[in-house]
Amino acid sequence: MKTTLFALFLLAFSLSNCSKSSPDEEIEIIKDPDPDPVEETWLTIPVPANAGTGKTWEFQSNVSDDFEYTSADAPKSTSFLDKWDDFYHNAWTGPGLTIWSRSKSLVEDGILKIPASRINANNISTGCITSKKRVEYPVYVEVYAKVMNSTLASDVWLLSPDDTQEIDILEAYGSDRYTNEWFGSKRIHLSHHVFIRTPFTDWQPNDVGSFYTDGSIVWRNDFHRIGVYWRDPWHLEYYVDGKLVRTRDGKAQIDPLFYTNSENPGDANNDTRTGLSKAMDIIINVEDQGWRSDQGLTPTDEELLNTENNTFKVQWIRIFKPV
Repeated sequence: MKTTLFALFLLAFSLSNCSKSSPDEEIEIIKDPDPDPVEETWLTIPVPANAGTGKTWEFQSNVSDDFEYTSADAPKSTSFLDKWDDFYHNAWTGPGLTIWSRSKSLVEDGILKIPASRINANNISTGCITSKKRVEYPVYVEVYAKVMNSTLASDVWLLSPDDTQEIDILEAYGSDRYTNEWFGSKRIHLSHHVFIRTPFTDWQPNDVGSFYTDGSIVWRNDFHRIGVYWRDPWHLEYYVDGKLVRTRDGKAQIDPLFYTNSENPGDANNDTRTGLSKAMDIIINVEDQGWRSDQGLTPTDEELLNTENNTFKVQWIRIFKPV
């Protein structure tokens, strides 16, 4: 046994000396290849907003939707109807030349699709869906969507059941034939509204920041993440592809005209403003808006034959609350 161990020792010593390189010899260092990157999903992409000291973001599965199922335009699947109604949140059929139809929304290939087509000489038939559960502040809502190449509006928004408070997450007009600086394909509308219903009065910001652009992105060319952090009745933060691009904060920036007064709405002498305080429905839809069709900005029959250009697409919508 001792002789064998000694022989093995000599062999190991010899191999060790033979393996040493001379001082002038280059040594090749072989590194392990980089591990495969972990693909981010709609759940793992970080929420860009700050949840607050001592808080984290909690995913709201009961209202979020990745549309990883199939639903025909009619009848809708159970997976769709668990979270959505395939119409507006009341009986209104749409603005301007719009006529919303329950058969103008579907889910296929993991994408919610809302197409538009001609219904008669004047009107556009398209779709609108409304969440079955409402969201309340504080909440972060983010959508991954592709704007249409159309004069029609591609919309994702929040609206209170009484139609008096609204937050526009995404409103865009992606047509390649309309080059207006403010409502063209390089801008998206990030805004909110406060209303008095009778007599009807509407206020919304009209500052430059409410028509966001980075100067180069053409929104119809690809999917983008658009989100809003509704932190409280007086604070909104808007995020585009994870970047904070707009903040509205304080009574003067949310409701300067006292429209949300709990008593005597619009009365500047009686400040009982509540701000954006009501629970809201999530609405995803397409619109032929009257103020645009009045200017001739409505799709032609030829344009509407291109279904791809006149279909709003949403890959997912996710909701988080700070806890």
